[in-house]
Amino acid sequence: MKTKITELFGIEHPIIQGGMHYVGFAELAAAVSNAGGLGIITALTQPSPDALAREIRRCREMTDKPFGVNLTFLPARVPPDYPGYLKAIVDGGVKIVETAGNNPVKWLPVLHEAGIKVIHKCTSVRHALKAESIGCDAVSVDGFECGGHPGEDDVPNFILLPRSADELRVPFVASGGMADGRSLVAALAMGASGINMGTRFVATQEAPVHQKVKEAIVAATELDTRLVMRPLRNTERVLNNAGVERLLEKERRLGSDITFSDIAEEVAGIYPRVMKDGELDVGAWSCGMVAGLIHDIPNVGELIGRIMRQAEEIVAERLHGMLGRR
Repeated sequence: MKTKITELFGIEHPIIQGGMHYVGFAELAAAVSNAGGLGIITALTQPSPDALAREIRRCREMTDKPFGVNLTFLPARVPPDYPGYLKAIVDGGVKIVETAGNNPVKWLPVLHEAGIKVIHKCTSVRHALKAESIGCDAVSVDGFECGGHPGEDDVPNFILLPRSADELRVPFVASGGMADGRSLVAALAMGASGINMGTRFVATQEAPVHQKVKEAIVAATELDTRLVMRPLRNTERVLNNAGVERLLEKERRLGSDITFSDIAEEVAGIYPRVMKDGELDVGAWSCGMVAGLIHDIPNVGELIGRIMRQAEEIVAERLHGMLGRR
């Protein structure tokens, strides 16, 4: 299947594994790339630029296919060593970067001078247009269904994707609610050139996370996510658990007076405890509504092959058959 995204990134299938905190390690990225998709290492999961450089080298030992690095730009009292992380990416020969968070315009010259293609994650058409205007090569359009941060507009993909197709000139992928061949065909029909999957890739054999995390996603339904940090305008979609219920109770009780420090216990430093140690109820961790479509824990190659076969069958048989004979 050839699309603008497969041609831009030099991959076989229009499927991207998005950057995920304490999930996007070399094992998963290499498995996705080896299966014909685009695997992504999450830079800020690594404690330093040197550690990222080692992770890039480790991934290159596991695959000779294209893979990328996610670099998220967030406000912080003590910002990460972004120049150092960028140097590790450039020196490591990575040719694809997924940016997220704040506007990446400051860093685009460094990336483009190194021949790196940039895809920026956006949750609205206006942000996608901004990414296009500053020179991003592609956009990941994240609908309200997505795990993690869906923005504050609450627009689902059935509206957001066609609107993006109406406005954008650069290719874009659909993120949020993507799980199978039906997702891929629907995204293509609405103007996307591929899909970005996060939660679905967590529930795979190669994902380097605790088995309890994978089993929790399989057990969940589309009704089991919650939105937290809405009063702080930093909304995150997470899987419901005891820690999330504690957080939501604080939001209800404190209302507009709530501050980040009030909920720090449920959000700060949570990911290593969940993803590595399996402490599922310690606090809020990202999960998309797509959990309702996830019923098994396959290996990555099996998953991607299944998605592509299903997509081809839908197009060649079901949709083609609807056109009738003349």
